[in-house]
Amino acid sequence: VAILAITTGFLFTQCEDEKDPFLITMNAVGPVSQNIQVKQLDSIFAQDSIVKLNPVENALGTQGEVEIYEKGGAKLLLLSPEDENDPNSKITTIQVFDDRYKTEKGLTKSSTFKDVKDNYTIKSVETIIGSVMVFLEDSNVYLIIDKQQLPENLRYDPSAVIEISQIPDTAKFKYFMVGLEDSEESSDK
Repeated sequence: VAILAITTGFLFTQCEDEKDPFLITMNAVGPVSQNIQVKQLDSIFAQDSIVKLNPVENALGTQGEVEIYEKGGAKLLLLSPEDENDPNSKITTIQVFDDRYKTEKGLTKSSTFKDVKDNYTIKSVETIIGSVMVFLEDSNVYLIIDKQQLPENLRYDPSAVIEISQIPDTAKFKYFMVGLEDSEESSDK
């Protein structure tokens, strides 16, 4: 009985130590952390397909912006490095396409604006051409919502200042983005 209890305890400890491959945290999106270089993506996503969007001629390894697809064909992520021409460049921006990627509070690309308001403090809302960007407090996630989801009087006025209360609870995200910034670099600024 003691051996069974020890074995069971060990197995539960092992399961807890395994990292969720789809979890979005302050420093990572699944296996892609803020210190990952483009040249490391081939090994990180060895079981998936990497599509180089702007292939560099005669490049020895992966560099530039890439899309990650599961072997079954599902599009997972778009990874953008700081410098497109440098394979040592770190990934700085990630666009999430797959609903399995979620924040610790359960936010996914298919969530609604109500889910954001219920779980996060909104840091700011900025108007850009045809969309609004929503930045979250204490999170590296930012969301882009198409202005077509806003009340009609706000859709076509490029100078309109959009307030949080003007974004409908049912608004979906056009883009679900994650900005990864190296903590050493951000503390230097």
